[in-house]
Amino acid sequence: MSNKLFSPFELKSLKLKNRAVMAPMCQYSVTEKDGKPNEWHYVHYVSRAIGGTGLIIMEMTDIDPDGRITDYDLGLWSDDQIPAFSRIIDQVHAYGTKIGIQIAHAGRKAEDAANPVAPSAIKFPDEGYKTPRALSTKEVKDMVQLFADTARRAVKAGVDMIEIHAAHGYLIHQFQSPLTNKRDDQYGQDLSLFGKEVIQAVKKEMPSDMLLSVRITAVEYADGGYDLDHAVMLSKAYKEAGADILHVSSGGEGIPGERKPGNYPGYQVPFARKIREEVSIPVIAVGMLEKPSVAEAVIGNGDADLVAIARGMLVDPYWSTHAAIELRSKQLNVPKQYERGYHIK
Repeated sequence: MSNKLFSPFELKSLKLKNRAVMAPMCQYSVTEKDGKPNEWHYVHYVSRAIGGTGLIIMEMTDIDPDGRITDYDLGLWSDDQIPAFSRIIDQVHAYGTKIGIQIAHAGRKAEDAANPVAPSAIKFPDEGYKTPRALSTKEVKDMVQLFADTARRAVKAGVDMIEIHAAHGYLIHQFQSPLTNKRDDQYGQDLSLFGKEVIQAVKKEMPSDMLLSVRITAVEYADGGYDLDHAVMLSKAYKEAGADILHVSSGGEGIPGERKPGNYPGYQVPFARKIREEVSIPVIAVGMLEKPSVAEAVIGNGDADLVAIARGMLVDPYWSTHAAIELRSKQLNVPKQYERGYHIK
């Protein structure tokens, strides 16, 4: 049986065997606090490649030591970190899976930074966070360069695509939201400017045919937060700046208000579909899509081009293989070492 979820996908140089994506999920497992992935990360990512995933997006990887959510997060702010990433990337490729990396800066959500920074000196509302220092205009420009430098290292490490994290209340999201950006310079006048400059700088460090994804918060749930129309505006600006695909999520800016929908399967999918239609750009949908029939419907209904699975792949490294079996897909690709377990001759 032919399935949409297990049909191939191609965009620029990225050629995927199926449309199942492992969503980026922080593991908080760096043992030496040096930002380098270790044996946990190696097994974590390679096992999902063995499990049949089309694309893995490595977890939020930070552009600066003080840009980490915690000191246990990945980082790619130094050339010394490249070999540890390359080791994982090379082995993921050995199983026919493509792998990208999500680069980011936590901004005011950098819990372990002595002096976190942000567009404006507005504290994240949850307890335990420090009041950030507002970046100067020059420091914002310097931050753009840090994103570019990290992208250069990611390319050298061998990634197939790069994703810029502009969602979930981290630094770029903080610039694009009127809740957290109260600046009086050009970065306050155009809330998409920082994101656009990051995209443009990162693109310069990438091969021309390499895919650039931007993960965006489509709707803020906090009272007074921005809505889908604002996200469509941002998406159009980011597409013009060079984004090839948008990874559509929501929330992350603070304490949710009354606009937060219930956590039900596919609750964010309408946001992805709206952006896909309004911006005319491929999108990745995410959010409680781990039931194979739901993931299949998202692709089959034309809501999104790719489906990102988060918690489902945390609990099952072989989610893609098991989903293919449940959907009776002809595109089943089981490692020969495991064929006996699936009764495949």
